[in-house]
Amino acid sequence: MSADLTEEEMRRALFGTAQPEHQLPAAPLQEPVPDVVFTKPVAAPAAKKKMGKAFTPRLRVTLRVGNEFEGKTYELIHEAGTLSSLLAEQEAVKSARKKYKYVEVVSVKSM
Repeated sequence: MSADLTEEEMRRALFGTAQPEHQLPAAPLQEPVPDVVFTKPVAAPAAKKKMGKAFTPRLRVTLRVGNEFEGKTYELIHEAGTLSSLLAEQEAVKSARKKYKYVEVVSVKSM
């Protein structure tokens, strides 16, 4: 194969031969649109089955809280929507600290 190709030969090799304009296929004719248009009948929506709430994992964190050191304490229950007991505990302590000074975690249980 010779390395001396003309520009026209390279174009033919890459893109194929060009069709002359007078031999182009005619544009397809559009078919006439029928006067009657078929549509699907509208059916009444079927009664949907009521789905129950999706299961969301929850943990119940029990805290002992108070504002006095070694004074009167209250039991507080916090429900966290996570599977991680560490995150549930941190979330519960954070929310309890807004109101109480002393917070102690008693238990973390799955609901």
